[in-house]
This record gives sequence, structure tokens and C-alpha cells, in this order.
Amino acid sequence: MQPDLFVVPEFFEPRLCETILGELKSLAGSAATVYGRSGSGSIEANVRRTLRLEPLDQTVGFVTYRLLSAKDAIEKHFAVTLNECEAPQFLRYRVGDFFVAHQDGNTGMLRLETESRLISTLIFLSRESMWPEADAFCGGSLVFSDLHNRFHVPAEPGMLVAFRAETTHEVTPVTHGERYSIASWFR
Repeated sequence: MQPDLFVVPEFFEPRLCETILGELKSLAGSAATVYGRSGSGSIEANVRRTLRLEPLDQTVGFVTYRLLSAKDAIEKHFAVTLNECEAPQFLRYRVGDFFVAHQDGNTGMLRLETESRLISTLIFLSRESMWPEADAFCGGSLVFSDLHNRFHVPAEPGMLVAFRAETTHEVTPVTHGERYSIASWFR
């Protein structure tokens, strides 16, 4: 069974993806954190291995603006009222990088600020391929799962995927190339 997804195939046009990718590829990045029982993030390489990149403030502002421009359509799709959008995380997954199955919030299991997340969003900047190709990555799949099913969303540059924050999802290990994406959350 397919999870409830809001998908916009060309949320970012190809030229915009290329521009953002050009900026991100020039950045070194630092290990991305995970949130668990405490409010401060920690680096846990057995749970999440990816680099968080810090682009120009102008790029962060533009991506936030574009996400906010989709807020009404996302609210309508999920029949929720959304408030703020968290600052986007710009991510680079290299060969071997992954993020184990998890939820982003709204589970009621933890007493953290991240619990107030209602909708998760992901914008793909690079293309997923079944076979090694230039300018594409293998592995690194966005996979949704429940007790009985797994559903894979193939990455296409510029595609926006939004889903309820309590939906279980993962990023499988990258086996070739580099996967670039932008993650954010609506509260």
C-alpha cells in the first residue's frame, strides 16, 4: 500500500537544481545530527550518516520561500493547518551514507520540539539510477515502510515529496555517486 504523499514533479526547474547543486558541490559540510531522547542533536553514525551543508543565506531564504509558497496546497492535501516551516537542511549523501527507518515527529513518543512537526518535505536535487551513470546516484532510495509493505519513491531532480511526519521512512545506503536533497518540516 502506497503512503499518503503529496508530490510535485517539477517543483524546482532543471536550471534551478543545477544552480543549487553547483553551490552545494563546492561546500565541505559537517556530519548531520539525529534527535533522540534529548532536544540537542547528536552524531550517531550507526543511525544517520550524511553531510549537512551550509549554503548562502540567500539560497536558504529562497528555498524557504518556495516551500512556504506550497503551504496552502500541502495543507489542503493533508487536511491540516500548518504554521511555520523549519529552516531547510541541505544534505549530501556519499557512497555508504544512509539514514535508518525513522519518523520525523508527531508520534507522541518523545517530548521534544521536533514532535510538533506535522509534515515532512524533501526536494531532490540529483537523479537516482538503477545503474551507475554520470550525474546520478545508485542506492540512496527514499523508502516508506509499515509492518507489511515497502514503497520506494524514485528521485528526480526538482521533485518535491511531502508526507505526514509520523510516516516511517528511510534513505537506503548510497552505492554510487552522490545524492543531494533538501529536507524541511512544517509545524
